[in-house]
Amino acid sequence: MDLKETIKKLADCSGVSGDEDCAAELALGYLKEFTDDYFIKNKCVFGNFGKREKGKPHILLDAHIDQIGFVVTFITDDGFLKIANCGGIDRRLLLAQQVKILGRREICGVICSIPPHLEKKDDESKVPEYSDICIDIGMTKAEAEKVVSVGDKVVFLQKCEDMLGDRISGAALDDRCGVACLLRAAELLKDETLGCSYTVMFSSQEEVGERGAKIGVYDVDPDIAIAVDVSFALTSDDSELKCGKMGKGAMIGFAPTLDRELSNEMKELASKNDIPYQIEVMNDETGTNADRFSVNAGGVKAVTLSIPLKYMHTPVEVISVSDVENTAKLIAAYIKEVR
Repeated sequence: MDLKETIKKLADCSGVSGDEDCAAELALGYLKEFTDDYFIKNKCVFGNFGKREKGKPHILLDAHIDQIGFVVTFITDDGFLKIANCGGIDRRLLLAQQVKILGRREICGVICSIPPHLEKKDDESKVPEYSDICIDIGMTKAEAEKVVSVGDKVVFLQKCEDMLGDRISGAALDDRCGVACLLRAAELLKDETLGCSYTVMFSSQEEVGERGAKIGVYDVDPDIAIAVDVSFALTSDDSELKCGKMGKGAMIGFAPTLDRELSNEMKELASKNDIPYQIEVMNDETGTNADRFSVNAGGVKAVTLSIPLKYMHTPVEVISVSDVENTAKLIAAYIKEVR
C-alpha cells in the first residue's frame, strides 16, 4: 500500500455526516484486499477479519468515515444558497472559501465575501452568523433548482497537497487518515496467524454525536475496542500541555472513560517494539468514539489512539504520514499479542 496516496484519495472523497456513501465505497474497495467479509449496516461500514471462535477475544478497530461540512437549507430568489453546518466549524474561516455542492451533479460555489474596500468599519471585527452566509453558484433560482435541492450536502473544495517531508495538507484528514491507518494495520496483519479475531469499522456520523459508534459497537459486541482518531498537534500559538507533536507517533489516550490497563499495555508494547508514541491525558470524555464503546452493554475495554493533526476542522488540516504508519504498527503489534 502506498500509504500517502491512500490517505490523499480517501481525504479527497466526499462524505459529510449522514451522507458517507462515496467515502465508504472507496474505503470498502481498499478493505476487500484484506478481509474475509465486509458489509454496510445501519450506515456503519464493517469488515470482518477471521472467525469469532469461542474463547478467543474479539477486538473492534474503529475510525470514523464522516467529515464536517454543510447542508443546503434554502435557495434565495437571487439563486444564492443558504446553509447550516454539519459538525463543528469555525465561522471565521468561511468567507471567500470555495466549496463543492453535492447536488444532482457536483458543482462549484463560492461563499460570498464583501471586499475590504466596501466593508463598513464595524464589519471587520464581526464573525458572520450562518443566517448571514450565502453560497454563490452563478445561477438564477430557476437554474439552481434544476441541480440543487434543499438538504444537499456541501464540502470545502480543497484537495490534499504534499508539503515538505512526509506532511500532507487538505480537508477531511480528520478522520480519513485514521481510516487509512486501519487499512495499513490490516495489511500488516494479512499473513499473520492470530490468537484473536477482529473487526474493522469505519463508523458514520461521529461529527454529529458519535451516532455510528453507538450502533456499530452494539452490533459487533467486542471484548476490546480501539478508536483511531486525530488530536491536536502543537502549533506556535498553543501549549505543549494541550497538544501532541507531529512526527512523534501515536498519542495514547489516558482518560476516565478509557481502560487504564489497556492504555498502559499500548504504552509498554510501543516501547518494546521501538514504535514512537506520546501520551495524551484527558480529564473527562475523550470526544472520540471510544467514549461510546466503553459503555456498550456491560462495558468494553476501550482505548483511543490519536494521530496528531494541525488546524482541525478547516480545509487545511495537516498530518505527518509517519504518525499514521507508526499508529498502524502499534495496532498490528497489539493484535498479534492478544490471546
